[in-house]
Amino acid sequence: MLMPDNHNNLETGAVMELVQYTDIDELSGRMEAERRAKDTVRPFIPKAVAASSAMANNGAPPGAAEDRALQVGSTLYLNYFGLREHPFALTPDTSYYFDYFNYREALSVLLVALRSGEGFIKLTGEVGMGKTLLCRRLMELLGDGFVTAYVPSPLLSGHGMLRAVAEELRVNVFDHMDGYEIIKSITHRLAQHHAEGKSVVLLIDEAQVMSRGALEAVRLLSNIETEKSKLLQVVLFAQPELDQRLQTEALRQFQQRIIFSHVLQPLDKTGLTGYINHRIMLAGYNGKPPFSAAALNEIFRATRGVPRLINIVSHKSLMLAFGSGLRQVTRKMVREAVGETEGVIKTQTHKPRRWLVMTLAAMLTFAMGWYGAGMLH
Repeated sequence: MLMPDNHNNLETGAVMELVQYTDIDELSGRMEAERRAKDTVRPFIPKAVAASSAMANNGAPPGAAEDRALQVGSTLYLNYFGLREHPFALTPDTSYYFDYFNYREALSVLLVALRSGEGFIKLTGEVGMGKTLLCRRLMELLGDGFVTAYVPSPLLSGHGMLRAVAEELRVNVFDHMDGYEIIKSITHRLAQHHAEGKSVVLLIDEAQVMSRGALEAVRLLSNIETEKSKLLQVVLFAQPELDQRLQTEALRQFQQRIIFSHVLQPLDKTGLTGYINHRIMLAGYNGKPPFSAAALNEIFRATRGVPRLINIVSHKSLMLAFGSGLRQVTRKMVREAVGETEGVIKTQTHKPRRWLVMTLAAMLTFAMGWYGAGMLH
């Protein structure tokens, strides 16, 4: 990225970089976008500087110039829309859980199954549907009557899975212990919890990647029971590939253990609108809806209601609105964001306009120019 000695060098750097373009319309559009980016950024520089200085004064380790400039750029974006934090982060944060009917239905199925003491439960959904978030939300709702063991990365051998479950249940496992000894120790711990009136739930995320050995280990653990009840319930969160694997002859016995099964559906158009508004309001936004109706329609068309894709496209669209000095996202901005995103449905007529995307680079370059000029010290 261009690192100017001061902010006045932005135009010079931009011209040097743009000599490669032969499309006059794109060249003029890019220059206009950079001008708008500077005008948008300039009023918010003081707040960003204050935030950066506050971090330094609070004992934060001094970072490189680029890191400080990135912090400033992020602060500029948040201040522009009146946000406390980024509303479309991809980290599964249960505080952003959206209680729409598809998630509510999935949680109801899981809670009913667990409270009835059933053994195996399976929830499947496509990539980016929010399964991990739902899993964490489920753990919050189970309450004191349940003990949870969570395995987020189940790409383990059978022995590795047993050790992972034992560690989650705070069972001491030593290097010399074989599978039988680990299962015996886990059984003892499960019996302790049962005597205390608590149910133990093993939650496995990304279960579609489990090895046959790991699946067999979990099946063996599910056999631990009293005459009247299971001592361990298992919930599998997985992509549809797990269903395909369970259809094979080798895993038919495992498939027959699954009592409840549910498929997580994508958001419909109404749900998508509510989801976006829910997240931006939780992040601190207080104003007119920043996404036009046409923009929301375009996001729904491109993402098919998949939450992760909605987050990515919405974030990029807001950044483009910021860089363009506008308060509302338009359909054109969404299409630009879609054009730069993998996994979405793109229109056949879409032709990426690089100058709009490069607005973000111009915005950050301008902030870095202020840093280089010594205005962030």
